Amino acid sequence: MSNAATFDTRTDTAIPVESPLAYSYRHSGAPRAGDSSRLQLRERAMLGHLILRGGAIVLDEAVRDVLGLNLPGQPQALVQDASGERSIQWLSPDEWLVIVPGGEEFPLETKLREHLGSAHFAISDVSGGQTVLELSGEAAQELLMKTVIYDVHPSNFPVGKGVTTIFAKATTIIRRPSEERWELVVRRSFADYCYRWLLDAAAEYGVNVEQ
Repeated sequence: MSNAATFDTRTDTAIPVESPLAYSYRHSGAPRAGDSSRLQLRERAMLGHLILRGGAIVLDEAVRDVLGLNLPGQPQALVQDASGERSIQWLSPDEWLVIVPGGEEFPLETKLREHLGSAHFAISDVSGGQTVLELSGEAAQELLMKTVIYDVHPSNFPVGKGVTTIFAKATTIIRRPSEERWELVVRRSFADYCYRWLLDAAAEYGVNVEQ
């Protein structure tokens, strides 16, 4: 068992919490284009985000036993469980991003530390510093093509891929978990900026924002 000092970053349920986009909804609104919309936008807020670092062989065994998923074997790869609620993304040769439903991150971290024992590794809970913006609809790829510097054409960005790139002027992780869905993992401090940029860029397609 690791001797690192850990604690659950989730507040008591009696204390109200707001998503990173709460301010944005109040000040920029949440447009609904109706049936004419070619784009849907929603925030997948308050998820659990863990950064894992260490040797792939040691971490892979621990993650497989605890979470039931293998670490992605290829650079820029993304793997998910059958529900799509839990995922692991390759970030660099010794770094992975794990996203799980909110509330699961601290028990998961604890179990991983118990399993890894004295191995050389690092686990960081970054749940409070990131959020996920999900894009879907026929115009999602077109919107990304005029907003990011990375080539998001299907021939270069198939399902199951994720990259760290620049979205507008913000560093962002872009993921493609399915044919019809794209995800942007953004820092909390850039969430409002990215949201307002998306509303402006999506205006020509008509956008439905799901709260």
